[in-house]
Amino acid sequence: MADYIDVTTLNRLARRVLAQCEPLNNLIVCGEISNFTRHYKSGHLYFTLKDADSSVKAVMFRDKARLLNFEPQNGMLVLAYGNATLYERDGAFQVYADYMRPFGAGAAQMAFDALKKKLEAEGLFAAEHKRPLPVMPRCIGIVTSKTGAALKDVCQVMGRRWPLTRLLLAPVSVQGLEAEDSILDGIHALESRRDVELILITRGGGSKEDLWVFNSERIARAVYACPKPVVSAVGHEIDYTILDYVADLRAPTPSAAAELCVPDQNRIRSEIYSFGQNIQNSIQSAWQMCYNRFSTARPEQAMRIQRSAIAAKQQQTAEISARITRTANDALSRKQAALGASAGMAASLNPYAVLSRGYAMVLDETGGCRPVGALRPGQNITLKGDGAQADCTVTSVRSDREDPYEESTQKL
Repeated sequence: MADYIDVTTLNRLARRVLAQCEPLNNLIVCGEISNFTRHYKSGHLYFTLKDADSSVKAVMFRDKARLLNFEPQNGMLVLAYGNATLYERDGAFQVYADYMRPFGAGAAQMAFDALKKKLEAEGLFAAEHKRPLPVMPRCIGIVTSKTGAALKDVCQVMGRRWPLTRLLLAPVSVQGLEAEDSILDGIHALESRRDVELILITRGGGSKEDLWVFNSERIARAVYACPKPVVSAVGHEIDYTILDYVADLRAPTPSAAAELCVPDQNRIRSEIYSFGQNIQNSIQSAWQMCYNRFSTARPEQAMRIQRSAIAAKQQQTAEISARITRTANDALSRKQAALGASAGMAASLNPYAVLSRGYAMVLDETGGCRPVGALRPGQNITLKGDGAQADCTVTSVRSDREDPYEESTQKL
């Protein structure tokens, strides 16, 4: 016998199985409303959807119910957008409706309106989130088909209006099963580049089915999270997609988007010329004002003021010159007196000056000056006087003084 499970486990397993069923997680159910109740406290809507053969319970919570633009009533045929699963506590299979509208507009429009309401409630369309476009973008990233007419129109218009902007293409598929992932890859590739300042997502016109990929919730959230401004230009002027609402700016056509993304070089040239004219006029006016002031001034008074200023400067210059002269003369006198004193001292120390008074110097064979007491008999010497010299030979050397101290010492 197999192991048993309790009711809670059974219902939990059933709910998990239903949650993994993809068709039940994103569906549109058509049915007639019955047993409709709006809870007076919570604001939730409880009702049953039925057709000729079956019925299913449904609930719409208050945050979704407040987005409805009509009042549901019993007997009304509606389209309910949401998911179906098991209410675990009661074991009841029921539909959780995220959006609902009266039957007649079609399932595609139903899904569009439901997603639009959902994203709008989350603030993805809020005006305060819209970012301004760069005035003169240096590089614009373009997400579009490389073979479409939209790319050609954009390049022609931007090249004519502002050829300084560099265009960087992220080639993508804009239609078909792979289009959603391709567009997402293009957005992510451009937003990661530092040189791209603006991203333009565009394609030409087509049917609603052709443009349906631009209603993708994933693309809308990627554009909302993009750190750079995004411009949407999908289809013709009457075509609106979810991308148009979430983008920072919506353009009715690819050509119009190109005009909005870059400035007009002719207009910029005209503005620069106008600025130059204004500057020139301002300079001319200022010059004329100064000339008028000079013309109205009294020439005599102006000359008198100038002469007085010149005389003051001349007096100041003369005083400075006299002060410099006095300082230089004082310094020269001090230097001359010091030089005279040094010259006198040098003259008094000159040995040759003594010779002019009749004295003579004794020079030995080497030319050195020797005292008489240092000579020895037979030595050749030279006597040098004032203007003449004599060669001599020493015959004897004697002392002219006796040392009494030396004599007394010999006696002892």
